[in-house]
Amino acid sequence: MLIAGSCRAYVCRDLVDMRNGVDGLSYLVEPLLAQQPMSGHLFVFVGRDRRKVKILYWDRTGFALWYKRLERGRFPAPESLTQRGLSVAELHAWLEGIDIPPLQPHPPVTAQRVA
Repeated sequence: MLIAGSCRAYVCRDLVDMRNGVDGLSYLVEPLLAQQPMSGHLFVFVGRDRRKVKILYWDRTGFALWYKRLERGRFPAPESLTQRGLSVAELHAWLEGIDIPPLQPHPPVTAQRVA
């Protein structure tokens, strides 16, 4: 699996039934994440107990599904991640249990002249 540098990971805020496979999860991408399932981005779905994660992605020839189950502990709550796409590095950190804080954009500046 090769993931492009421009690839983003979109985390679903709603907890998902982990019995869903490729078809069930791909149908959830548009209504829950407002993305296209075949875009090449990663779509992250978290189980009800936050011990299981499935990542769905399209790799030019078909869908692939990655699954991880924690033996101890839980994944950080996905709520703060759902407003933006994560970089692949941020996704790796989150999968390791690091809570990714929400980013605050720089405030807009209205300048009248160049200083």
